[in-house]
Amino acid sequence: MASHRHDHSNHGHAHNHDRNGYGRAFAIGIALNLGFVAVEAFYGFLADSMALLSDAGHNLSDVLGLGIAWGAAMLARRRRTDRFTYGWRSSSILAALFNALLLLIAVGGIAWESVLRLITPTPVAAGTMMVVAGIGIVVNGFTAFLFMKGSHGDLNIRGAFLHMVADAAVSLGVVVAGLVILWTGAAWLDPAISLIIAGVILWTTWDLLRQSLTLSLHGVPSGIAVAEVRSALENLPGVGGVHHMHVWAMSTTDTALTAHLVMPEGHPGDDFLADAQRELKQRFGIGHATLQIEIGSPHRQDHCPLDPDDHGGPAPHS
Repeated sequence: MASHRHDHSNHGHAHNHDRNGYGRAFAIGIALNLGFVAVEAFYGFLADSMALLSDAGHNLSDVLGLGIAWGAAMLARRRRTDRFTYGWRSSSILAALFNALLLLIAVGGIAWESVLRLITPTPVAAGTMMVVAGIGIVVNGFTAFLFMKGSHGDLNIRGAFLHMVADAAVSLGVVVAGLVILWTGAAWLDPAISLIIAGVILWTTWDLLRQSLTLSLHGVPSGIAVAEVRSALENLPGVGGVHHMHVWAMSTTDTALTAHLVMPEGHPGDDFLADAQRELKQRFGIGHATLQIEIGSPHRQDHCPLDPDDHGGPAPHS
């Protein structure tokens, strides 16, 4: 006896971001950043500024990242089929992972070019650096603002948000570098700031990479304590035991759970299941729960088939 229910209420994680205006945010962000990339690259060549050129390359990767995130948000809305019974929701997890990897590639390129410039410093037009980077602060800051609200509940949106926040911080660093170069004439500050830029990008990317890898491997989303979920189910009236419990992310906003509840007194009825699923949604943000009721001893040995020791996996060391 099992029950499944997908709660569409708005507790826990945020849902339907694209329907709430993020499609427009993606379009505006991509258009603004494409225009800024063209301006920044042009003046970077004129000023011979590694800081501007590296930031332009990073912004170009962000445009691609925004496009990927937008595509994933649209795919996540597609209806499920007999082949994709969960729909395309997991595409948002892949988009977050790809964006993290894209940022790491950008970090490597920036760091390499910056080291070469540190070895052989060249004069730069500091005034041009400051003006163009100042425009970047406005463009990236505004784009980040468009995604700020959704960044707390959706890893895919958070990836887009972090791209823009990092870019705004990077542009601020370029402005500071240009100001110091004007005062001191120290051309080496340009590639030095680029290395700092690479460090900032790496720092903001690491958590995104870690979380997207976890979700892609069906790990438990951050913010959900499995022990607390199990305790909540065990404390439900009539429940003598909980086993075969699994929690995983179907997308960057949707969390699923399956569990077997041992209830020796018999099936409690649909109202019990609805209340249990409602509590899972409200307390833990788990909106896609399947609960199976079993009549039997809470102490029986019923191991999950996913345990490697149950199907010929490596035996524990003696």
